[in-house]
Amino acid sequence: MFQQRHPLTCYDHYSEFIRRVARGEENVLIAERPSILAVTSGSSSMLLSTRATDTEFFMQGIAVGLHAMLNTFPETQSLQKTAKLFYTPTWQQSEAGIPIGINSSTHNISRHMLNLYSTPAPAFQIPTEPETLYIHLLFALKDPTLGTLEANFASIIYYAFDVLRERWQELVEDIRQGRVNPQLGIAADVREKLDSVLRPDPWRAAELGAQFEKGFQGIARRLWPDLNLVITVDSGSNSLYGDLLKGHCCQGLPFYSPVYAATEGLIGVNLWPGSPERHYLLCPRSMFCEFIPVGSLEELQPQTLLMHQVKEGECYELAVSNAAGLCRYRIGDVVKVIGFHNQCPIVEFRYRHGQMLSVRGEKTSEEVFYQALQRAVKLWPGAELIDYCCVESGLLGHFSGGSDPHYEVFVELKGVRNLSEDQRYKLDRCLQEDSAVYKSFRLKGSIGPMRVQLVGGGAFRELHSHMLASSSSSPNTFKMHRVLRRNEFVQFIQGKIVS
Repeated sequence: MFQQRHPLTCYDHYSEFIRRVARGEENVLIAERPSILAVTSGSSSMLLSTRATDTEFFMQGIAVGLHAMLNTFPETQSLQKTAKLFYTPTWQQSEAGIPIGINSSTHNISRHMLNLYSTPAPAFQIPTEPETLYIHLLFALKDPTLGTLEANFASIIYYAFDVLRERWQELVEDIRQGRVNPQLGIAADVREKLDSVLRPDPWRAAELGAQFEKGFQGIARRLWPDLNLVITVDSGSNSLYGDLLKGHCCQGLPFYSPVYAATEGLIGVNLWPGSPERHYLLCPRSMFCEFIPVGSLEELQPQTLLMHQVKEGECYELAVSNAAGLCRYRIGDVVKVIGFHNQCPIVEFRYRHGQMLSVRGEKTSEEVFYQALQRAVKLWPGAELIDYCCVESGLLGHFSGGSDPHYEVFVELKGVRNLSEDQRYKLDRCLQEDSAVYKSFRLKGSIGPMRVQLVGGGAFRELHSHMLASSSSSPNTFKMHRVLRRNEFVQFIQGKIVS
């Protein structure tokens, strides 16, 4: 009856109601005043968050994931510190004084947790990402008994090691002298508090310097011999960064992604920390989930299934109803049901519906494209994939270089400076092999051959910073867009082409 009476919804159905809440109007969407207006990842859209949804997230997600982690990795029950890479978000207020920001923990909300972290409390007063990251790295390096690395996403940890590779000599010198780098742009009172907890440590500095001189392969375990675990999301758009970390800086370390969540609320919890696959048990008490079969994604009001109706091996888009006013809301995540725990579905994230490539209605998902790109890179001798994004040729104008609609692919590679035309074409061939629909359009000539552009080293790190500066998103929640939709971002990455 519920499915028949209420239509499926999207953000446009709620935007005016949320504006009314922001202005202070009561009894709109929910009966209570929201605790925050939560900004969604990568956009300026806002959703309501309440204390009840926050409590459910902790009780069904964090607490359950922590229990599973302690059972699987009992060594994490020690008193070792965690290097938590977290950036204090910039908060605004609505006309009614409701905080506007990310729906994520902050040092103010979780002040009682600060003693668990290697970074001291004053550092969380620093408003800028580069300076905060430097301090995170400084105090993590100072602690030879560090037990855990933690961040919301694997990309955050990957970029941290990137900065460490560039600035390790400065950091080692700071540890040697027992001070914060005088060139670092932080407030004088914060600097004074940080300096007060530092002491010269020439022995640790020498130890660190010797390890850095050996290179960065497996550097995490060499810097911190007692490091037990990396806690981060390393699936979906972050799988690339997870793979890079596991193959290089964090070689030999186990990774655990405890929860599957979104601004809308908690979706699932990972009860299998020891598994290399990222599987999540859906949490039916957190949000009410419905499932849209992938064959019906383009319909405005497709028929949905409930938890007991889904089938193992099938993929579905999620629609959720929560206690913060969302009813049958399409979140755009496509998941695959890989089994059941008792009667509850176990899912793995596959891709975002909004990040599909489509120049002729072919709908190539991020998952399919990334698999093809991984295979193509193996056919490019000496190449290692660092990052990538795609653009549909319609956004490129005269730059597209061809009359037929096609995909423009921007890749950052390590180990090669150039690719031959034949090597570039191998990506198109790999995608044809992986996608029958794409192949059929290519054979008919409706879609032209893919164009591969190489960008310079660090281009995606710069794009990451540019995207953050152009949005209200936070470094804690930002995910790299695999399909660029804004001309501003397309022009930025075009300016980084080297071949």
